Amino acid sequence: MDIQEIRSIVELMNEHGLTLLDLSQKDFHLKLKKGPDLDDLRGLLASLPTVAAAAAPAPAAIAHEALAAAAPSAPPALEGTEITSPMVGTFYSKTSPDAPPLVNVGDAIAVGQTLCIIEAMKVMNEIKAECSGTLLAVVAEDGSPVQFGDVLFRVK
Repeated sequence: MDIQEIRSIVELMNEHGLTLLDLSQKDFHLKLKKGPDLDDLRGLLASLPTVAAAAAPAPAAIAHEALAAAAPSAPPALEGTEITSPMVGTFYSKTSPDAPPLVNVGDAIAVGQTLCIIEAMKVMNEIKAECSGTLLAVVAEDGSPVQFGDVLFRVK
């Protein structure tokens, strides 16, 4: 493989947003990787001894700060109790396309109240509230597929 072929591969990686390519042929192995490797950096930092705070930051402290800045932040904790899907199917917030939604954000809901419908195998299943409170959010999108355990609503 010559340098022109490698350049073409790098251009294709850039064009398609690829960050890793591992190519093996009979007498040739090429591995291209671009961007920071956060897993390798985490492993390196974990092996470093912890350093007590001093007047000037130690290299390990600087590396920890860099890793924290580069790593994606954890999503904030969401408020309220989750009401999840008890089955796989299609989520509907209304009883028919022309009807108003069964519940809206801000509504007070009671145990046993129908919150939505999940269609599974052409059967319309009413999903009822297992807790009472105020509806904080309708998480599922009307007409979208849901899986068992997907969050449908948040209640406070």
